[in-house]
Amino acid sequence: MLTIYCISLYKLILLLAYKIPHLLELGINAVELLPIFEFDELELQRRPNPRDHMINTWGYSTINFFAPMSRYASAGGGPANASQEFKQMVKALHSASIEVILDVVYNHTNEADDPNPYTTSFRGIDNKVYYMLDDKGQLLNFSGCGNTLNCNHPVVMELILDSLRHWVTEYHVDGFRFDLASILCRGTDGSPLNAPPLIRAIAKDAVLSRCKIIAEPWDCGGLYLVGSFPNWDRWAEWNGKYRDDVRKFIKGDSGTKGSFATRVSGSSDLYRVNKRRPYHGINFVIAHDGFSLHDLVSYNLKHNEANGEGGNDGCNDNFSWNCGFEGETDDTSIRALRSRQMKNFHLALMVSQGIPMMLMGDEYGHTRYGNNNSYGHDSAINFLLWDQLDARKGDHFRFFSNVIKYRLGHKIFSHENFLSENEITWHEDNWDNYESKFLAFTLHDKSGGDVYLAFNAHDYFLKVLLPTPPTKRRWYRVVDTNLESPDDLVLDGVPGIGKTYSIAPYSSILLEAKF
Repeated sequence: MLTIYCISLYKLILLLAYKIPHLLELGINAVELLPIFEFDELELQRRPNPRDHMINTWGYSTINFFAPMSRYASAGGGPANASQEFKQMVKALHSASIEVILDVVYNHTNEADDPNPYTTSFRGIDNKVYYMLDDKGQLLNFSGCGNTLNCNHPVVMELILDSLRHWVTEYHVDGFRFDLASILCRGTDGSPLNAPPLIRAIAKDAVLSRCKIIAEPWDCGGLYLVGSFPNWDRWAEWNGKYRDDVRKFIKGDSGTKGSFATRVSGSSDLYRVNKRRPYHGINFVIAHDGFSLHDLVSYNLKHNEANGEGGNDGCNDNFSWNCGFEGETDDTSIRALRSRQMKNFHLALMVSQGIPMMLMGDEYGHTRYGNNNSYGHDSAINFLLWDQLDARKGDHFRFFSNVIKYRLGHKIFSHENFLSENEITWHEDNWDNYESKFLAFTLHDKSGGDVYLAFNAHDYFLKVLLPTPPTKRRWYRVVDTNLESPDDLVLDGVPGIGKTYSIAPYSSILLEAKF
């Protein structure tokens, strides 16, 4: 049962190994590293442009598919040291039972576009083979980065497969997340394929058969394949619909209760096809691109002025809510509401069927001050700030880590198959009420250790009648996000819960049936 932690590895190979105790304390058992293949760190500074003050810190500009970023080695140690230290890091993480998943970029390279070509490799070898071109010989751009790798050409396909096998056999990584993976589903002319040869080959490859393979099932050309990514019952997907539907419900949008229920119960509308299971959906509220969790509840609008593009970059559809004030504030009531909302999001994520993924820094409430496209900032905006983590160890971090550990200790949240009627009861007769923003349900355990969950996205208190607990058991309160730390989460549970419970505005509860 994975809990994925999405992390930027910028200049951190050995440092990450030293920070394993933090990952273990948080409850993480898998890290997804942003691109670590050798990439063009200074691509934004080739020529005068509005972004030439920035550095590519996220790594989405691949130069070499077979080597770790040389400048990730300690003290600028070079490619040999980078390779050796990366192996040491993977070994250390594996020793702590933490899997390593690489974010890989096979959709484009650093060789830019036609107006500003930057020939470093494939464009000088065989442009027509390695890149998708239109009928005039111009580069097609489904990546948003000027070029598109010709992934399903036999030569390019073999290059990608050799690269993947190399990282498994030489570096012993456990899996891959494929950036803009819908591009891998396009033919040599850019048209979508129903059975892409590369996707099938990765799924069927003998070396890659033991790996996790995760698609980001969309691209910048509009090919959106969430729930319909060609999969051969092997490919998992970043569940973008989970992100959007959960954001909308928790912030209080009307008419979203049914979608929220579908998402937390495993997105069967997307993944109950052939032999697919709930774990083929990677659930997330926050990823590296977009708002951090803190900013999701602190900003209605993106604030990307520092990127130099006049605020035109970054996603506009954030489904965020600033809780009454845009940006940082000393207002205690707004700060309390934001804290509650972050807990609500985290609880929803960790009780959902499927694989949860969270972003580095959300465990202490990291802010990028409203920047939802921070790819080019080599600064605190993208760093994990250990002093802030230490300052919030007793409240925010405590809640986040204990919710993860509660999930790991209860298999009821990670069913192998989609939930049957005997495994979940919806306490709901109001599905068609557009204005209803309350959802409650019970997950049933064969041994009787049922779990009751309720989410109130209304701006007022709701007094609810609790279901009768299993025979000889009674309800214990484990979570109430409206309470102050440490009462907001008590792993052993608090007894004395009556037949009703008053649930505060914008809050959620978790009760466990115990003897």
